[in-house]
Amino acid sequence: MVNFLVCIIFSFLISGCGPQQAGAPVIKIGCAAPLTGDQAQLGVDNCNGVELAVQQANEKGSGIRGHRLELVAQDDQHNPAQAVNVAKKFVSDRDVVAVVGHFNSSCTKPASAIYHEAGMVQITAASTNPEISKQGFETFFRVSATDDVQGPKGAAFAAKNLGVKSVFVIDDKTTYGKGLADEFEKEARNLGLVLLGHEGITQGDKDFTPLITKIKPLLPELIYFGGIYPEGALILRQMRALDVSAKFMGGDGLATPVFIQLASPEIAEGTFATMVGGDMKKVPSAAKFIEDYEARYGELGQWSAYGYDAANIIITALQKAGEKDRAAVLKAVREIPSFQGVTGEVVFDEKGDNKNQFIGVFKVEAGQLIYIGPAE
Repeated sequence: MVNFLVCIIFSFLISGCGPQQAGAPVIKIGCAAPLTGDQAQLGVDNCNGVELAVQQANEKGSGIRGHRLELVAQDDQHNPAQAVNVAKKFVSDRDVVAVVGHFNSSCTKPASAIYHEAGMVQITAASTNPEISKQGFETFFRVSATDDVQGPKGAAFAAKNLGVKSVFVIDDKTTYGKGLADEFEKEARNLGLVLLGHEGITQGDKDFTPLITKIKPLLPELIYFGGIYPEGALILRQMRALDVSAKFMGGDGLATPVFIQLASPEIAEGTFATMVGGDMKKVPSAAKFIEDYEARYGELGQWSAYGYDAANIIITALQKAGEKDRAAVLKAVREIPSFQGVTGEVVFDEKGDNKNQFIGVFKVEAGQLIYIGPAE
């Protein structure tokens, strides 16, 4: 993380991090994510993957001959208004040809209109809300799966694998959290689970005891949370403090070791989380990527490989375009029939979504996030 932040801080003084072609004209690839605040680890992990792809392309001489690639990272603070400002900054810089971002769906959706107006490629590595691609923006792409796949598969896992009969759903009212929770709820109802209630909380809140006190006498077998780990960890801690013994489950916003640290390993034990992918360390084709990543940044993040693939799709498009032109890069991305990344094969449909959508399930065991298999 330190290396990545140093690159951001000094990006205006130096032309990148790693080997460079001195004096060569610059082509910039943006990365937009929360880089400070309570979700910073997710954003840093994602942009580290982008940075690694850029570094390796420069080392190999990939991209456009005679040009040097440069990462430009911007902190959107997981705030939609700030995300729009970040998008405008990228668009105003004519050296930026494409952006990997944003991380949060609530940021990606409003920013996507800015990129669309500018004709700039936007590839999100992590925003999973399905409504984003339904806007019809030809500039939008994503490498991750979507919540209309993740939510139902989570509900099916809860019903079939965990055997629960009743559930209470909580979401954080964001585009991502509410969207995921709503998709989970719809499939849970279809599968015959008893929905005891669905309530929303606000990101940044700390005290959830009134809500948990309301839930406790309902005796749910499962509490499902659509949201990110800062609030998820607090909800779980406060559940256990009030002797609510229901199983706890969420989506990819909980699928990170940071959730375990915040909740504490003892309290997080037995928690389940779906993720838009499996265990990267069990994918043979990802071994070299992981070796290179961990040599530079330390432990692999849950979203690092997705940022890496998104950046490499842009770099491949640059090679095909052969020129520093946003329209040419957009055309080249659209014409890539498939891309074999470290996360698997990426094939974009007409909306820019990845046709290959895989959902894995993780469980907290002995303080570790353990991959237990695909969600069927």
